[in-house]
Amino acid sequence: MAAISMRAISKSYFGTVSVLRDVDLEIAANEFCVFLGPSGCGKSTLLRILAGLEDATGGELRIGGRLVNAVPPAERGVAMVFQSYALFPHMTVAENMGFGLKLAKMPRAEIDRKVREAAEILQLESLLDRKPKALSGGQRQRVAIGRAIVRQPGVFLFDEPLSNLDATLRGQTRVEIARIHKRFDQASTVYVTHDQIEAMTLADKIVLLHAGSDADRWGSVAQVGRPLDLYNHPSSRFVAGFIGAPRMNFLPVTVTQVDAGGVEVALKQTGERLRAHVSGAGLASGQELALGIRPEHVDAGKPRGGDAASMAVLRRRISLTERLGEQTYLHLEDAGAPLLAKVQGNSDGEIGDIVELGIPAAQCHLFLEDGRALPRLSAVPHANH
Repeated sequence: MAAISMRAISKSYFGTVSVLRDVDLEIAANEFCVFLGPSGCGKSTLLRILAGLEDATGGELRIGGRLVNAVPPAERGVAMVFQSYALFPHMTVAENMGFGLKLAKMPRAEIDRKVREAAEILQLESLLDRKPKALSGGQRQRVAIGRAIVRQPGVFLFDEPLSNLDATLRGQTRVEIARIHKRFDQASTVYVTHDQIEAMTLADKIVLLHAGSDADRWGSVAQVGRPLDLYNHPSSRFVAGFIGAPRMNFLPVTVTQVDAGGVEVALKQTGERLRAHVSGAGLASGQELALGIRPEHVDAGKPRGGDAASMAVLRRRISLTERLGEQTYLHLEDAGAPLLAKVQGNSDGEIGDIVELGIPAAQCHLFLEDGRALPRLSAVPHANH
């Protein structure tokens, strides 16, 4: 079992171009950890530092308790699956999967046994004699995964392994990767992606990384936690906007009242009042904030019951509908910022209709001007208290 520990890991090029800044991270043995973030945030660089393919400019990296900053890749007990498959075109599937074991001078019979075990797991038994050119994209990716499996590493590393596959194959291969992780319960898995669906469905822990000016300001790591922690309790506007599809609505508001039950705000464009069950400590009346509400939490059509302290009601005209079968997106007329509602697919809303929108206080987030989220209240006092 191989736990991973990073202490103040940094990476820069030419001494001036900083890619990673002071990354502190603990990945437990047998944990499935996903590095997530926009292009250019350094997630693949961090993975390559783990693999030993890049050197960290600063900090300490330990795998299984051993300091590995100066340890060669082959001696770290890790196996990496690349985005590009990286298969030898002149070798068969079996030869590709067993190549690393052959280099390690493992006995032929042992190589054959390990290759066949991996092929059975990945449903590749009938393809062992084929060359890569005779395989589909999904089959090639499974061969690349099999090449990692046969080594029985302490850590599996995946660098955007599904990005070259079509939507159907992405879903199928994602399930296979999850099953492999469960089967090899002694190994940790670190997986890089920019696709939040992959991150939310696979991860025990998500490490969301900043990019660009946000990283300059806050450091590389935006938030670390379980998928639903990042979804329900984002630490910043960046996290709230990156996690969730479609992305969270953000509305400009000003503070009108702060009490034990949360914060009351007014929409800047219309003056309509809403509440959020968040801590208002340190806020002042008139202070400008951003209110966040996810499209799936906007109760469109017939808002469910609740008093003014728990549910505000807005009236908006539909400007566009997107019908996707299982769900429908309602784009609503601008009131200072775009507003999107995600409703059931059988919604009868049409362009030009006016709908009532319930905005539950328990699902509203508030963000300061610098992007930090105000903490959610763990328990909201009763209205009579």
